[in-house]
Amino acid sequence: MVMPESSHIYECTVMHQRLRPKRHGFSYRVFYLWLDLDDIDALDSDLALFSRNRFNLFSFYDRDHLGGEHENVKVGLLKVLAAHGIDTTRITTIKMLAFPRVLGYIFNPVTFFYAFSADGSPLCALAQVTNTYREQKFYAMKEPCADGFSFVTPKLFYVSPFSALDLKFDFHLRLPGEKLHITVDDTDEEGKMLLSALTGTRREFSDASLLICAVKYPLLTLKVIFLIHWHALLLWIKRVPWFSKSANRELQQDVLRPHHSIVPAKS
Repeated sequence: MVMPESSHIYECTVMHQRLRPKRHGFSYRVFYLWLDLDDIDALDSDLALFSRNRFNLFSFYDRDHLGGEHENVKVGLLKVLAAHGIDTTRITTIKMLAFPRVLGYIFNPVTFFYAFSADGSPLCALAQVTNTYREQKFYAMKEPCADGFSFVTPKLFYVSPFSALDLKFDFHLRLPGEKLHITVDDTDEEGKMLLSALTGTRREFSDASLLICAVKYPLLTLKVIFLIHWHALLLWIKRVPWFSKSANRELQQDVLRPHHSIVPAKS
């Protein structure tokens, strides 16, 4: 069995540090899949512990991404990028950094897609942010910088009840290699108020690696959703200001699968 060499696993540390209005920080260990979207069927065929659109210990479902609107993620993503004004004619390879489903359960706070030309040059990237209401929103990075992609953009999405909607996201995505380094910070007119970083080391994508990850990071996606709610409770105990989901609907824009709280009532 010869496994595709363009897909890997990253064992990572996730770090969050809130600076204002009250300090609160944490870090924890996770793993991510670095998937060439053209490899997924081969990985499904060759691995016992990974499947596409089927239940397994670890699996990838096309419907978990792009608002569930596309049967094939790569085909759908090319349409999404084109809708953002990106010339997709040079794109040959798209790679995705995301959590897998674990025993059928998925929650991906942010998924990153990187698009490359035939010679391996980076062309564009897209961040797909998902909140606990299962809404999704895209942030397209149309031009690479010296070491990857950098992009500052209005958030206009309800990510956390403890973050205002009029903040900006400051993305910096270094191109993944042996090491992974991504930062996504929340900023306002006073500067950075929430720092987030994802750092990791590349591993082989194999049944052995998946089994090791299953032992080292048990029930990964359940752990992630639990920690989100746990730290929300700690922020509430610290009396960090709280923002309602239904408030400021006009600041929740271009949302996929919008929650009923922001959908205008029919007259």
